[in-house]
Amino acid sequence: MSAEPRPEKSAKPVRPAGRFRRMIERLASSQEELHSAELQEDTEAAGCTRICDCHDREIVKVTGTLRTVTLRPRAGVPALEAELFDGSAALDVVWLGRRSIVGIEPGRRMIASGRIAMSHGRRVLFNPKYELRPLGQEH
Repeated sequence: MSAEPRPEKSAKPVRPAGRFRRMIERLASSQEELHSAELQEDTEAAGCTRICDCHDREIVKVTGTLRTVTLRPRAGVPALEAELFDGSAALDVVWLGRRSIVGIEPGRRMIASGRIAMSHGRRVLFNPKYELRPLGQEH
């Protein structure tokens, strides 16, 4: 045996750097992962709080895409409910006493603000202030 130390093998594989690495990562990602990453970038650019970081009774400003919109009565009163997704988590946005709101439809991006409530383990914004993002606008 020789007294010379043997070179250690690195534990991490060598990754391509820069633009090439990002291109490979995008090709290896699913469409849903890419959409989530885009929504998270939009959240940061708009200066909003990520939904996964929102806690009960906290006043927040969030942004994302409406995934579903349904009319669901609550205690005999009409309530328009929408699921807002920002790439990190989802929350329910509920407008009490409303059957429909022009522009509130699946696929639409919006910014909503108000006080978070927890209902049946889900985050909910009741009657939030909201701003619809123009159609086709990326940021």
